[in-house]
Amino acid sequence: MTFSHAQLETRILELAALPAGSPTPADAAEVIESLLTELESGALRSATRDATGQWNAVPWVKRGILVGFRFGTMIDLSPSGGAFSFVDKNTIPPQRFDVARGVRVVPGGSTIRRGAYVASGVVCMPPMFINVGAHVGAGTMVDSHALIGSCAQIGARCHISAAAQVGGVLEPVNASPVIIEDDVIMGGNTGVYEGTVVREKAVIAAGVVLTRGTPVYDLVRETVYRASADAPLEIPAGAVVVPGARSVKGDWGVEQGLSVQTPVIVKYRDEKTDLATALEGWLR
Repeated sequence: MTFSHAQLETRILELAALPAGSPTPADAAEVIESLLTELESGALRSATRDATGQWNAVPWVKRGILVGFRFGTMIDLSPSGGAFSFVDKNTIPPQRFDVARGVRVVPGGSTIRRGAYVASGVVCMPPMFINVGAHVGAGTMVDSHALIGSCAQIGARCHISAAAQVGGVLEPVNASPVIIEDDVIMGGNTGVYEGTVVREKAVIAAGVVLTRGTPVYDLVRETVYRASADAPLEIPAGAVVVPGARSVKGDWGVEQGLSVQTPVIVKYRDEKTDLATALEGWLR
């Protein structure tokens, strides 16, 4: 059966509302398969950007992913005759790619789960992981040991460098995932979590960690960016964010010369910054 998005939403909400312990409905597998297929094609997303530029979660899509876990059964997904063993829910196995999709998945142990959209031109360096519900735009590189969490939204032409972590979120269903917009550079060992929004062309230098509780000090505009009760932390477009520190309060802390980690915006992207990152295009 082919579901319209409206039909899919209605049926997913019905399945999600079933009491715990209910038998698996006969059409559950078909509904879950349809949702995952729509996510993989890019026709559906787990978060969308409105006309004002604000990103919002799509709760029913996230509920559908949770329904997939709920009504899935454990199966052996180990490669035939291999030394590795993998066991997971039958509803959300790893994706398989062919040449026609135009995605480079370099040999070496990477996994892209079903329900993730990966555009043509994406390069996946081993080992890396892209979780269900994520959306990765065209021409992006996901480097070794990088993680794209569940429902995270990654723009086009980004570089998610080695060991970078982009946090995911499935619950609560109305919580917006991490957003990395177009042309963002995330350096090695960076971490972006808890619904943080990184606007286009920003550069997150190696070692920077951004969370909902992280204040970011802008030396250029002389302001501080923080999350609020109803808005995530947001990094401005073109900002270059580097690891910094600020002294702790209190006489004893001052006496000990202690400081805490604080990301600092030291400049906004310019021709010199673009030149330093231009060589990445040759790797794609």
